[in-house]
Formats: sequence, structure tokens, C-alpha cells
Amino acid sequence: VQFVESGGGLVQPGGSLRLSCTASGFTFSTYYMTWYRQAPGKERELVAGISSAGRNTNYADSVKGRFTISRDNAKNTVYLQMNSLKPEDTANYYCNKQPPSLYWGQGTQVTVSS
Repeated sequence: VQFVESGGGLVQPGGSLRLSCTASGFTFSTYYMTWYRQAPGKERELVAGISSAGRNTNYADSVKGRFTISRDNAKNTVYLQMNSLKPEDTANYYCNKQPPSLYWGQGTQVTVSS
């Protein structure tokens, strides 16, 4: 099982980023997929999830209305569109399947700062 996250960077408050995560080693289209984030000194936090066919999504209260999770099963890829970013969104962002694999990717760093 492998996850490769990309798309992070430095952005000003109020800006947007689109994260991507390409997965391999399992039947992607049959799994609920999730995005997590971890800020320095904090526990890993579940941010968003999407059902296998993409019909159902769930979000943490802290990102609801600002973040959108989506997926392309033909590309084994899950996305996280992040709008109206805030400094408290600064973290390393990871994707995983549900139930989570023991193997995590390197994540992609998102820094929101002026």
C-alpha cells in the first residue's frame, strides 16, 4: 500500500490550494478515502472523508464549508480543494483509506501565513 500526496505549499490567509493523493497497492475504488492533517505538537486530525463512489462526504467542523473532498477512481486519486485558508490550517496533510493502512505517505506541507 502506498500513498503519494502533493500540492501543498505556502499560501496567504484567504488563499486556496488543491491537494492530490495517488494511491496504489489496493483496490482504490472499493474503499472510503480520507484526508488527515497533523500540525507540530498536535495529534493527527481527520479532516474529510469520501465514500467509494464519491456520493457521500464528511468533514470536520473546522473545515466545513471551506474544504471539498473529491476522487477520481480511474486515476486512483483523491483530492482536497481548500479555500478560505486560515493560519490554523497549517499542517502536514496525509491521505489514507478507511480502515487506515499502517503505511502512511510522506504527506504534503501546507503553510498559511502572510
